[in-house]
Amino acid sequence: MTSHTILLVQPHLRPDTRTYSDYETINECLEGICKIFEEHLKRMNPNMSSITYDISQLFDFVDQLADLSCLVFSKQIGAYVPHNKDWIKEKIYNMLRKQAGKS
Repeated sequence: MTSHTILLVQPHLRPDTRTYSDYETINECLEGICKIFEEHLKRMNPNMSSITYDISQLFDFVDQLADLSCLVFSKQIGAYVPHNKDWIKEKIYNMLRKQAGKS
């Protein structure tokens, strides 16, 4: 599914920590969230040569963010539809499950 997606991230309660990025597809956005988490792990563990994690750690990270949401463009209504953390986690879970099935 190729729906333009805007990712809104606010790691802390301070409004000046808000950022956004945009992606051509929902899957690119989900992969972007995983990359944000991986960068966070690298900052927290600078001496580790390789970083591994499981999905529960990723979901804990998502839950700890002050705000995380996706705006997904809907061609049907010609507008962006907002999605919350629970939707994001479900989509990430499904994406990773599909990736695991292919390897």
